[in-house]
Amino acid sequence: MSWKLAEPDAALRGEQAAEVARRLNALMGVVPELRAVSAGANVAHPDANWDVTLVADVDSLEALEAYQVHPAHKEVGAYLRSVVESRVAVDFEF
Repeated sequence: MSWKLAEPDAALRGEQAAEVARRLNALMGVVPELRAVSAGANVAHPDANWDVTLVADVDSLEALEAYQVHPAHKEVGAYLRSVVESRVAVDFEF
């Protein structure tokens, strides 16, 4: 999943993106359904690239659904909604 943040100032947007990534990475070990989490803020071309991205591994669609309703995830989601302009997501199995 990736997000474009609403903040027009690139420096402030970068700070917010780093905070989003920090909060998402902190879910590892808190949300039992997560097998791996990697979130990071964009480091290049802030006017063209998306601001932050997340790759999260779960064992099944049921685990993904449980992750999405976990209270810690909902708390991160509330912060995200306060700073996000748009998002894109792809959920796939391999």
